[in-house]
Amino acid sequence: MTDNRVMLRRVRILLGLFMIGLIASGITALPLEWEIDTLAGLMGIPPGLAPEPLDGLHGWIAFVRHGLHETHARYPFIAYGTDWLAFAHVMIAVAFIGPLLDPVRNVWVITFGLIACAAILPTAMIFGELRGIPFNWRLIDCSFGVAAAVPLGLARFYAARHRESQARRAGSA
Repeated sequence: MTDNRVMLRRVRILLGLFMIGLIASGITALPLEWEIDTLAGLMGIPPGLAPEPLDGLHGWIAFVRHGLHETHARYPFIAYGTDWLAFAHVMIAVAFIGPLLDPVRNVWVITFGLIACAAILPTAMIFGELRGIPFNWRLIDCSFGVAAAVPLGLARFYAARHRESQARRAGSA
Protein backbone atom coordinates (compact mmCIF):
# COMPACT_ATOMS: atom_id res chain seq x y z
CA MET A 1 0.00 0.00 0.00
CA THR A 2 1.40 3.40 -0.94
CA ASP A 3 2.28 5.98 1.70
CA ASN A 4 -0.51 8.17 0.35
CA ARG A 5 -3.13 5.46 0.80
CA VAL A 6 -1.85 4.68 4.32
CA MET A 7 -2.26 8.32 5.36
CA LEU A 8 -5.75 8.45 3.86
CA ARG A 9 -6.70 5.24 5.66
CA ARG A 10 -5.38 6.61 8.97
CA VAL A 11 -7.41 9.81 8.54
CA ARG A 12 -10.55 7.80 7.87
CA ILE A 13 -10.02 5.48 10.85
CA LEU A 14 -9.38 8.43 13.18
CA LEU A 15 -12.40 10.34 11.92
CA GLY A 16 -14.56 7.21 12.13
CA LEU A 17 -13.54 6.72 15.77
CA PHE A 18 -14.24 10.38 16.49
CA MET A 19 -17.67 10.15 14.85
CA ILE A 20 -18.59 7.00 16.78
CA GLY A 21 -17.54 8.68 20.03
CA LEU A 22 -19.52 11.81 19.20
CA ILE A 23 -22.66 9.82 18.42
CA ALA A 24 -22.25 7.64 21.52
CA SER A 25 -21.76 10.63 23.79
CA GLY A 26 -24.84 12.27 22.31
CA ILE A 27 -27.05 9.22 22.66
CA THR A 28 -26.15 8.98 26.35
CA ALA A 29 -28.02 12.26 26.86
CA LEU A 30 -31.32 10.46 26.23
CA PRO A 31 -31.72 7.90 29.07
CA LEU A 32 -30.44 10.16 31.87
CA GLU A 33 -32.73 8.84 34.61
CA TRP A 34 -31.88 5.22 33.84
CA GLU A 35 -28.15 6.06 33.68
CA ILE A 36 -28.12 7.92 37.00
CA ASP A 37 -30.22 5.20 38.67
CA THR A 38 -27.81 2.55 37.39
CA LEU A 39 -24.76 4.51 38.53
CA ALA A 40 -26.28 5.16 41.95
CA GLY A 41 -27.13 1.46 42.29
CA LEU A 42 -23.59 0.45 41.37
CA MET A 43 -22.30 2.88 43.98
CA GLY A 44 -24.59 1.38 46.63
CA ILE A 45 -26.83 4.44 46.98
CA PRO A 46 -30.31 3.17 47.91
CA PRO A 47 -33.22 4.25 45.67
CA GLY A 48 -35.06 7.29 46.98
CA LEU A 49 -32.35 8.21 49.50
CA ALA A 50 -32.18 11.97 49.93
CA PRO A 51 -28.75 13.37 49.09
CA GLU A 52 -28.29 15.24 52.38
CA PRO A 53 -26.76 12.46 54.50
CA LEU A 54 -24.14 11.73 51.83
CA ASP A 55 -21.03 13.67 50.90
CA GLY A 56 -18.38 13.64 48.19
CA LEU A 57 -19.10 11.76 44.99
CA HIS A 58 -21.90 9.73 46.60
CA GLY A 59 -23.61 12.95 47.69
CA TRP A 60 -23.23 14.48 44.25
CA ILE A 61 -24.66 11.43 42.45
CA ALA A 62 -27.58 11.26 44.89
CA PHE A 63 -28.17 15.00 44.42
CA VAL A 64 -28.16 14.68 40.62
CA ARG A 65 -30.44 11.65 40.77
CA HIS A 66 -32.87 13.52 43.02
CA GLY A 67 -32.79 16.56 40.72
CA LEU A 68 -33.40 14.52 37.58
CA HIS A 69 -36.31 12.62 39.10
CA GLU A 70 -37.91 15.78 40.50
CA THR A 71 -37.44 17.69 37.27
CA HIS A 72 -38.70 14.91 35.01
CA ALA A 73 -41.73 14.29 37.26
CA ARG A 74 -42.73 17.95 37.55
CA TYR A 75 -41.33 19.47 34.35
CA PRO A 76 -40.83 16.70 31.78
CA PHE A 77 -40.38 19.22 28.96
CA ILE A 78 -36.94 20.14 30.37
CA ALA A 79 -35.67 16.78 29.09
CA TYR A 80 -36.46 18.03 25.58
CA GLY A 81 -33.21 20.02 25.86
CA THR A 82 -31.18 16.84 26.22
CA ASP A 83 -33.07 15.32 23.29
CA TRP A 84 -31.81 18.22 21.19
CA LEU A 85 -28.32 17.79 22.66
CA ALA A 86 -28.29 14.19 21.42
CA PHE A 87 -29.58 15.32 18.03
CA ALA A 88 -26.83 17.96 17.78
CA HIS A 89 -24.12 15.38 18.53
CA VAL A 90 -25.41 13.13 15.76
CA MET A 91 -25.70 16.03 13.29
CA ILE A 92 -22.16 17.22 14.08
CA ALA A 93 -20.96 13.67 13.42
CA VAL A 94 -22.78 13.78 10.06
CA ALA A 95 -20.78 16.92 9.19
CA PHE A 96 -17.64 14.79 9.38
CA ILE A 97 -18.78 12.61 6.47
CA GLY A 98 -17.25 15.22 4.14
CA PRO A 99 -13.74 14.89 5.66
CA LEU A 100 -14.19 11.14 5.80
CA LEU A 101 -14.68 11.09 2.03
CA ASP A 102 -12.22 13.86 1.12
CA PRO A 103 -10.09 15.03 4.06
CA VAL A 104 -7.95 17.41 2.00
CA ARG A 105 -10.88 19.33 0.56
CA ASN A 106 -12.78 19.31 3.88
CA VAL A 107 -9.93 19.89 6.31
CA TRP A 108 -11.79 22.97 7.56
CA VAL A 109 -14.35 20.66 9.22
CA ILE A 110 -11.56 18.92 11.11
CA THR A 111 -10.24 22.36 12.15
CA PHE A 112 -13.75 23.29 13.30
CA GLY A 113 -13.81 20.12 15.42
CA LEU A 114 -10.48 21.05 17.01
CA ILE A 115 -11.77 24.54 17.80
CA ALA A 116 -14.88 23.00 19.37
CA CYS A 117 -12.68 20.68 21.46
CA ALA A 118 -10.68 23.67 22.72
CA ALA A 119 -13.89 25.59 23.47
CA ILE A 120 -15.09 22.81 25.77
CA LEU A 121 -12.52 23.79 28.40
CA PRO A 122 -13.63 27.40 29.10
CA THR A 123 -17.27 26.45 28.59
CA ALA A 124 -17.12 23.68 31.20
CA MET A 125 -15.18 25.84 33.64
CA ILE A 126 -17.29 29.00 33.30
CA PHE A 127 -20.78 27.54 33.00
CA GLY A 128 -19.99 24.67 35.35
CA GLU A 129 -19.05 27.23 38.01
CA LEU A 130 -22.22 29.23 37.35
CA ARG A 131 -24.36 26.07 37.61
CA GLY A 132 -22.66 24.75 40.76
CA ILE A 133 -20.99 21.76 39.10
CA PRO A 134 -18.13 20.42 41.27
CA PHE A 135 -14.66 21.21 39.94
CA ASN A 136 -13.66 17.55 39.55
CA TRP A 137 -16.79 16.89 37.51
CA ARG A 138 -15.92 19.85 35.26
CA LEU A 139 -12.49 18.28 34.73
CA ILE A 140 -14.23 15.12 33.52
CA ASP A 141 -16.22 17.24 31.07
CA CYS A 142 -12.99 18.90 29.90
CA SER A 143 -11.41 15.50 29.35
CA PHE A 144 -13.91 14.84 26.54
CA GLY A 145 -12.54 17.84 24.64
CA VAL A 146 -8.95 16.79 25.24
CA ALA A 147 -9.63 13.16 24.29
CA ALA A 148 -11.54 14.12 21.12
CA ALA A 149 -8.75 16.50 20.06
CA VAL A 150 -6.29 13.60 19.83
CA PRO A 151 -7.88 11.76 16.88
CA LEU A 152 -8.87 15.04 15.24
CA GLY A 153 -5.35 16.46 15.58
CA LEU A 154 -3.84 13.30 14.15
CA ALA A 155 -6.41 13.25 11.34
CA ARG A 156 -5.55 16.85 10.49
CA PHE A 157 -1.83 16.02 10.53
CA TYR A 158 -2.28 13.02 8.21
CA ALA A 159 -4.64 14.99 5.93
CA ALA A 160 -1.93 17.67 5.57
CA ARG A 161 0.68 15.00 4.77
CA HIS A 162 -1.73 13.46 2.26
CA ARG A 163 -2.20 16.90 0.63
CA GLU A 164 1.58 17.42 0.45
CA SER A 165 2.02 13.98 -1.10
CA GLN A 166 -0.63 14.76 -3.70
CA ALA A 167 1.09 18.07 -4.51
CA ARG A 168 4.46 16.33 -4.93
CA ARG A 169 2.93 13.73 -7.24
CA ALA A 170 1.18 16.44 -9.28
CA GLY A 171 4.45 18.39 -9.51
CA SER A 172 6.44 15.42 -10.72
CA ALA A 173 3.86 14.43 -13.34
